[in-house]
Amino acid sequence: MFTKWRIFAVNHQRTFSVHLNTMCYCKITANLKRLKTQLPLTRNYSSAPGIVGSDVKSLHSIINPPVAKIRNIGIMAHIDAGKTTTTERILYYSGYTRSLGDVDDGDTVTDFMAQERERGITIQSAAVTLDWKGYRVNLIDTPGHVDFTVEVERCLRVLDGAVAVFDASAGVEAQTLTVWRQADKHKIPRICFLNKMDKTGASFNYAVESIREKLKAKPLILQLPIGEARTFQGVVDVVNKEKLVWNSNSDDGKDFERMPLSEASDRELLKETIEARNSLIEQVADLDDEFADLVLGEFSENFDLVPAEKLQAAVHRVTLAQAAVPVLCGSALKNKGVQPLLDAVTTYLPSPEEREDRFLQWYEGDLCALAFKVLHDKQRGPLVFLRIYSGTLTPQLAVHNINRHCTERMSRLLLPFADQHVEIPSLTAGNIALTVGLKQTATGDTIVSSKSSALAAARRAGRGEREHGKKREAESLLLAGVEVPEPVFFCTIEPPSVAKQPDLDHALERLQREDPSLKVKLDPDSGQTVLCGMGELHIEIIHDRIKREYGLETYLGPLQVAYRETILNSVRATDTLDRVLGDKRHLVSAELEVRPAEEPCAVAKIEYADCVGEDLLQASREAIESAVHSACLQGPLLGSPVQDVAMTLHSLVIHPGTSTTMVTACISRCMQKALKKADKQVLEPLMSLEVTVSREYLSPVLADLAQRRGNIQEIQTRQDNRVVIGFVPLAEIMSLRLADG
Repeated sequence: MFTKWRIFAVNHQRTFSVHLNTMCYCKITANLKRLKTQLPLTRNYSSAPGIVGSDVKSLHSIINPPVAKIRNIGIMAHIDAGKTTTTERILYYSGYTRSLGDVDDGDTVTDFMAQERERGITIQSAAVTLDWKGYRVNLIDTPGHVDFTVEVERCLRVLDGAVAVFDASAGVEAQTLTVWRQADKHKIPRICFLNKMDKTGASFNYAVESIREKLKAKPLILQLPIGEARTFQGVVDVVNKEKLVWNSNSDDGKDFERMPLSEASDRELLKETIEARNSLIEQVADLDDEFADLVLGEFSENFDLVPAEKLQAAVHRVTLAQAAVPVLCGSALKNKGVQPLLDAVTTYLPSPEEREDRFLQWYEGDLCALAFKVLHDKQRGPLVFLRIYSGTLTPQLAVHNINRHCTERMSRLLLPFADQHVEIPSLTAGNIALTVGLKQTATGDTIVSSKSSALAAARRAGRGEREHGKKREAESLLLAGVEVPEPVFFCTIEPPSVAKQPDLDHALERLQREDPSLKVKLDPDSGQTVLCGMGELHIEIIHDRIKREYGLETYLGPLQVAYRETILNSVRATDTLDRVLGDKRHLVSAELEVRPAEEPCAVAKIEYADCVGEDLLQASREAIESAVHSACLQGPLLGSPVQDVAMTLHSLVIHPGTSTTMVTACISRCMQKALKKADKQVLEPLMSLEVTVSREYLSPVLADLAQRRGNIQEIQTRQDNRVVIGFVPLAEIMSLRLADG
């Protein structure tokens, strides 16, 4: 029996949400009935990019617009909030698709993988490029399932803004908190879109209040709904005091009327809008000094006279400063509210020049780009997604990879349209590109024009840092990466025959390059290949992709939870290794102490006592660190990795002529002795759990969670339902499944 439960994963905020009620069961049943074998569906894009109707735009103006006219945004949300449906409507209204796709029908643009269309979920992020009213929008649709959190992480790393989609009937949910924290980490300005306003139980006020309470954000209400649930007809533009009503006879939502609110026909709505606008002006004035001076100076008598343009500019500044988040509403499935959302993206979210990284000044216009995603194409080979921060990309350009210390030549340059791509002659700073020919580049690599360019930037950065009196190395300004959480599940994977092992290794190597959260290792005892992932669904998808894309019928062993071990007290140990190999004597003697680390750490902290000579350390430091880390790979209890441990080396005596291999062996053996002597403890991953359940089923759900060793934190009320929040050991909820929308 475990004595204590703790969260060990690097991503401490990993969440798991379950919806248990009869409505969900009916929905799942209906979806299962709808799933049937069908030929792969293809989507037809409208006329080539830049050609709308009979108007032909300059190809260069479309592909390389002014930086101020570029918006790099991501769509992020909890499972089934409507991210992909919203993206589908955005593509349709911007003229890049001829028909509206549906997640349930499996014909959306961004969910193009077979696994996505079968399951009705988003598995990998997909990039599309579109134009809207003179703006170029590079949009990335991200997954909502917790197993694919790394997809959200690496996309947010290169985006300038994000649209957070909420289910208006549920407000802030479990995975919403996770993606919101990821956006906070990367300092991404956001817009909130309250989707599904037509859904039974939708509540605009509840959703706004949940944003304020759970996300600790300041919502700026820019729209009000006209009706809720079945009575939802349109939205009110609070800034311009206009109502937008969609034609009920329109099948695609393109036809809607924008009308000023009048005292005669919209008295109550106008009164509510004026109150909301005055409140908005007061909120923005509190957050923006420039707008406050304007309001107090010229419009203190009557807020109604504040120009809409001035208010929009102030909201843009507040959003960019991440002091507040604009809130809009609509229903993507019913084709209402998406066009105003696109207008808000171009009006309130920042352009790349407003989000420039400080280290770009060292490049002085030379190429600097970050690789944030890799895909493999059967014909083209590796496809690398790059965010260009400065300079220009062209086909046949030789580029230098700082992380890999290699130079590669890209053969082709493409503009991403989900699974379809358009070849282009060049692409400038601020855009997202797809390149062909970079065989060594991986996620998180920094790409520059040449090695000399990187060295020149490092020299300029070094001078700048010295001038500012900072000690940080110049390299820290140049290298950017993506944090990848540690896997929490693992299982063995075997090919159908020994002859197929090289093919399996090749497939896993490619999949690891595409997916940084997938880890593959070799079990030293059994010699089996072990697959490590972020969840059951993650490993299931990998298994399915190996079968479909590489034609290998592999076998998976039982899925196991990745436990960790730690120690509870300080212990000293000594060890001596004396070996004679050939005519040489190898003699090493070591004394060390292991103790619980003061702060959680995945890798053991290594310290050295003053009595250990500096000359000795310089020759043996690498061998010592290698020994400590290898000793912590397998703990004494379950053979799981050891974490939250600190080691101090008190004594090290090395006989002249002793090899570093013997030093490593001695330190490793001494470390293992100390770990065995200490009081030990198993660390089990805990999941943050949120269960939405109707009132009559609350007691059975609580009883079930008690059987699963759950720890209930609180029970909230959400309309007619109850929301149970707590923690449950991951091993107890392995069989539960989620659905994304």
